[in-house]
Amino acid sequence: MKLTVSDLDLFAGMPRDCSEPIFQEPWEAQLFAMVVYLHEKGIFTWQEWTERLSRVTHRAQAAGDSDFGDTYYRHWLTAFEDLIAEKGLTPLSDLASRKKEWRQAYLATPHGEPVELRSGD
Repeated sequence: MKLTVSDLDLFAGMPRDCSEPIFQEPWEAQLFAMVVYLHEKGIFTWQEWTERLSRVTHRAQAAGDSDFGDTYYRHWLTAFEDLIAEKGLTPLSDLASRKKEWRQAYLATPHGEPVELRSGD
């Protein structure tokens, strides 16, 4: 299943302008592209993705997330990480370690400089 703009109806609640998705940060667009790419490669079905995203969103709402559009892609990220771990692409522990490495690299980078994750970081 190759997704088109008309398929965005599958993303109920997605921030968008008319039929185009709206991304507040570059990572949101990158995450969106990764989800679509892995789906197109057959890593997971679209039904698996939407069910996972729905569970994550409902769990966050039950915990008090009022989501005015500012947390939508955080739900995507959580669902994506859970799903790729479940599919055996990478363990959640590796994702947590990598996030920590990126955070440390970010904090060590002077303002205005590009953040680089070097070998051994």
